[in-house]
Amino acid sequence: MSEPPALELIGIGRVFHQAGQTLAVLQGASLTVGAGELVALTGPSGAGKSTLLHIAGLLERPDQGEVRICGRATNAMSEGQRTAERSASLGFVYQFHRLLPDFSALENVMLPQMIAGSGRSAARARASELLAMVGLSQRASHRPGRLSGGEQQRVAIARALANRPRLLLADEPTGNLDPHTAREVFQHLKRLGKQVGLGALVATHNMELANEADRIVRLVEGGIVADRG
Repeated sequence: MSEPPALELIGIGRVFHQAGQTLAVLQGASLTVGAGELVALTGPSGAGKSTLLHIAGLLERPDQGEVRICGRATNAMSEGQRTAERSASLGFVYQFHRLLPDFSALENVMLPQMIAGSGRSAARARASELLAMVGLSQRASHRPGRLSGGEQQRVAIARALANRPRLLLADEPTGNLDPHTAREVFQHLKRLGKQVGLGALVATHNMELANEADRIVRLVEGGIVADRG
């Protein structure tokens, strides 16, 4: 049997009610992200990219439609089950790296593993492996304050992969970086995804980087349309 998609969004709808007004942010949005595929999600500010990522990441529930992670339907899951699914299957990278400043790069990548129940020795070995994959073996003992912006974001990518997720969700992961560093970080993200069969959905305004993705989709009036691929 073929491997199920990392992510399936089927007819997603999300409505917000504010000050007596109804705002339909997502209306029948559907998208599939395959294993090992990097999909760039584009659209103007306010189009609903972050909302879509939150729903895909099981951080919000849609008002309509279904979210499937690796073939598993999630709408009927309890909050505890959704939390367990996030821990087992999902990785997140944000525009701001959110590294813990008092811990080294190695420790930042170890911590999510230990929270998930991994022993210190296994977590250290996995963290060392991931930092080597993003070219930071020589910086493993450094705290975030001694790393460049690009290095910090590469640590954040390594941390997101620490528990071997099947789907990575990234919200403007290069938004605070200069063009050269942004491209470097994006290439690391794409290469790692191919190596481990990781599906990735990356929201970005940077069309130069989006063109490096396997496929580009746009959010238009609450729906998803193919831009390329």
